[in-house]
Amino acid sequence: MIRRATPADAAAITGLIYELAEYEKARHECTVVPEQIEAALFGPEPAVFAHVVEVTTPDDPSPHVVGTAIWFRNFSTWDGVHGIYLEDLYVTPDHRGAGYGTALLATLAEECVTKGYTRLAWSVLNWNTPSIGFYESLDAVAQDEWTTYRLSGDPLAALATRAR
Repeated sequence: MIRRATPADAAAITGLIYELAEYEKARHECTVVPEQIEAALFGPEPAVFAHVVEVTTPDDPSPHVVGTAIWFRNFSTWDGVHGIYLEDLYVTPDHRGAGYGTALLATLAEECVTKGYTRLAWSVLNWNTPSIGFYESLDAVAQDEWTTYRLSGDPLAALATRAR
């Protein structure tokens, strides 16, 4: 079952974020705690949203979360409308291949179409060939003419001191 996340999912989503960070060889950079996820998704003015994959098994009939899509709205100045930026898409290794990743992306595509958004975008690490193959199987097009930049830590703080 694919559904919107609820506050009760914050700990499970946080666990999935850590699994993704481990997979992306960046576990040491991940510091988020469930309270931050809950506040971001369900605080007074949420700017980020999530869907989860919830499954039951014959061995464990209680539902548990095995995947998530964490996203936020972006905006295209060229189209003049919003889109969705997918920050994280993750399904646990033992549940991959069952169509859950496709179902999560289809749910976000439906959100775009229903709300008149023109884009569903995300990034993928260049070495992540399984994910790249999956995205290309859905006819997603790599935007390889763009380079992503990031400021964080000391360079971010240094630039901030230049603000008036």
